[in-house]
Amino acid sequence: MTTESITSLGRTPVLASRWTPLPVVLAGTFMVVLDFFIVNVALPSMQSDLHAGSGAVEWIVAGYALTSAVFLIAAGRLGDRFGRRRLFSLGLGLFTLASALCGAAATPLELVVARLVQGVAAALLMPNVLSLIGVIYRGRDCVRALSVYGTVMGFAAAGGQLIGGALIALDPAGLSWRTCFLINVPIGLVALAFAPRAIPESRDETAPTLDLAGTLLATAGLTAVVLPLVEGRQHSWPTWTWISLAAAPLLLIVFLAHQRRLARRGGNPLLDLSLFRERSFSAGLLTQLCFWTGQASFFVVLALYLQQGRGLHALAAGLVFTILAGAYLVASIAAPSLTARYGRGVIACGAMVLASGHALLLAAVAAVGVTGSIATLVPGLLLVGAGMGLILAPLATTILQTLDPQRAGAASGMLSTMQNVGNALGVAVTGVIFFGALHAGYAHAFELAVAQLAVMLVVVAGLARMLPART
Repeated sequence: MTTESITSLGRTPVLASRWTPLPVVLAGTFMVVLDFFIVNVALPSMQSDLHAGSGAVEWIVAGYALTSAVFLIAAGRLGDRFGRRRLFSLGLGLFTLASALCGAAATPLELVVARLVQGVAAALLMPNVLSLIGVIYRGRDCVRALSVYGTVMGFAAAGGQLIGGALIALDPAGLSWRTCFLINVPIGLVALAFAPRAIPESRDETAPTLDLAGTLLATAGLTAVVLPLVEGRQHSWPTWTWISLAAAPLLLIVFLAHQRRLARRGGNPLLDLSLFRERSFSAGLLTQLCFWTGQASFFVVLALYLQQGRGLHALAAGLVFTILAGAYLVASIAAPSLTARYGRGVIACGAMVLASGHALLLAAVAAVGVTGSIATLVPGLLLVGAGMGLILAPLATTILQTLDPQRAGAASGMLSTMQNVGNALGVAVTGVIFFGALHAGYAHAFELAVAQLAVMLVVVAGLARMLPART
């Protein structure tokens, strides 16, 4: 190859088979996604143990997504330039350290800061996972690897609450919620030990230098959106929140103008603007953003409804999530073959199935409130899980399979950024709706939240029609 080199730096990789690198890189994926969702069932314990206010509780979730989002594009570019395995390993090591700091936090501030560091580490790790998969695997192997990647992501997301609930219930060494973070330490250390031997190094020998000005503008623009949405409600929407929201689109416009100007001058913009000429990529980014606005936010409001509304303990709430997780796993297994046959129609269908699940949950909660049988939630949870399974892996496959592997770092960084921006925006926007209606009770707040999520999924179904018909 002329611009892409795959080499071994340091130790020689020991590749027992072409699939040897996959479990190592997916260990990092599992940790990152798990830590976004596992905290949901642990939030009441954290709040009680650390005497944390509602603002700190929200930042534990949204802050992780925010710092992940603002550093993702740069991390993908750095991986292209300095080595994808090297950046993956750096992110994995920092994530493991930050997890230990989360588990040792003695105050809400320490925990929030450690979560912000976790988000930075996740940003270094995640885009280089997709880049490594795109470089190591080709053709059908790449489709299989991406399908496994989607399955691992979905299992970590859907199963995170059960894992967290079980850890809190078992309470090893009296650590309670801290085990939800400390579980990452042994996983991270084992993956770090295997990474130099299992993963071949790769880099783009012509990768450009980092666009620092673009990175700062993107960071400022995204922060200006998420920060007031998270903080505004609890501070009764002071003037600075409206100023920040008004400044956000201006900052993002300046960012895009800077990118175009830099490209015209022959510089190295943060965004590869030529990627937007690919219809599948542009439509895929927008679909990715809209889809993920409803994922993290749904898990948060469902966990709060189950634990604080219905009074379930952490393990019982986690068991409820297994209904969703089981349906997800079944659907995700069938999704690759369905996508090969029906293409983008599977994504549109999955969005409507997911929207229907939210509608059924809304109807069930409207009927039983916070006192009726949990069984009334089962049909809605099954459809939600099935809808997730039909979207996650097919969406990533549809977007990435049409792109040149030499631009894997830039493309996957932008794709992962949209996922995390969606998560952060979703938690912020749905949080405004949910907590704003909480004075009328958890049932009413949950109904409004899932109604908003269902509407967004109808939008996702429409956007899916703009994706390529076949992968």
